[in-house]
Amino acid sequence: MDRQPTLETARLVIGPLVEADREALYAIASDPAVWEQHPMHDRWRRGVFDAFFDQGLASGGGLTIADKASGTILGSSRYDRFDPEEGGVVEIGWTFLAPCYWGKGINPEMKRAMLAHAFETVALVEFRVGDTNYRSRNALEAIGAVRSDRYELEKYQGKRVVHLIYEITREAFGRLSSVDSE
Repeated sequence: MDRQPTLETARLVIGPLVEADREALYAIASDPAVWEQHPMHDRWRRGVFDAFFDQGLASGGGLTIADKASGTILGSSRYDRFDPEEGGVVEIGWTFLAPCYWGKGINPEMKRAMLAHAFETVALVEFRVGDTNYRSRNALEAIGAVRSDRYELEKYQGKRVVHLIYEITREAFGRLSSVDSE
């Protein structure tokens, strides 16, 4: 699976994350509101963001989301944890958008494009989201992702972090896409 494609939608260009995107993305990420519900709530701090950005570059799946008309960077997302076995699974996550674009349909438009690309290769897409990140949980449910019975436990700054695992299958996405186009 190509985890750094260039995808275009009506309003967006989704393309490979590159070093030159660092400052524009930090300008977005430096707003604490972006991370207020996230378990890693301090990514607005320069050093924490830089480590996060470096992980995105190293992952081989980091993406930048830009406005198609203006070229303005709106945020970032990532394909990660690709496993080609048993029909294939990939994770989509690490998404953040500038707050001025929240509630404007950017996230679902981006995620639908990423899902359509993923389902050309895999049968299942997973999302890991912090249990208290209700904004992201609601956004996932709005695009048809379903909370599984699986979860992961981690520690961050000495505190327990629970990540819930949401998923959507190729078949479920196909059904949702056909309903959306009607």
